[in-house]
Amino acid sequence: MAKFVFGMNLSLDGYVDHMKFAPDAELFRHWIEAVRSAAGSLYGRHLYEIMRYWDDDDPGWGEEEREFANAWRNQPKWVVSRSLASVGPNARLISDDIEATIRRLKEEQNGEIDVGGPVLAHSLGELGLIDEYRLYFHPVVLGDGAPFFAGSLPPLRFVASDRVGGEAIRLTYLPV
Repeated sequence: MAKFVFGMNLSLDGYVDHMKFAPDAELFRHWIEAVRSAAGSLYGRHLYEIMRYWDDDDPGWGEEEREFANAWRNQPKWVVSRSLASVGPNARLISDDIEATIRRLKEEQNGEIDVGGPVLAHSLGELGLIDEYRLYFHPVVLGDGAPFFAGSLPPLRFVASDRVGGEAIRLTYLPV
């Protein structure tokens, strides 16, 4: 059975916005290894469309960006969307019977599957399908944007904290 993990970079005030802050080199290395070791990623439409950036090589990328792109391209991806007609390479669209399909995915796969996108994570959390939350706090305050938690959830239990890279603090929680 797969373990569904929702983890993202976020500001101190709880917002996710990849355009307003970025991981340092150590944290980016952490993300490369996380993507490489994951059994796959389960995305909502919005974050999947952002991540499609990694499908095409950019001549301005350094070695680490190319390494991340290769890891991302090689992992299986499942995309939950009723509005997309198709998805890119190594991805499967989930648009019908979403809850049953995701439950089957969790039962049939092994290893960690990253859940990408606050709205999808909220929906899965309400269904009791998120096994772990990993919040990577950065020393920035945005004041607004897309919140990490898209709505209320049942109580969470703190299990760990650690520094990842030079500035980010990761807090890990499990559903109670």
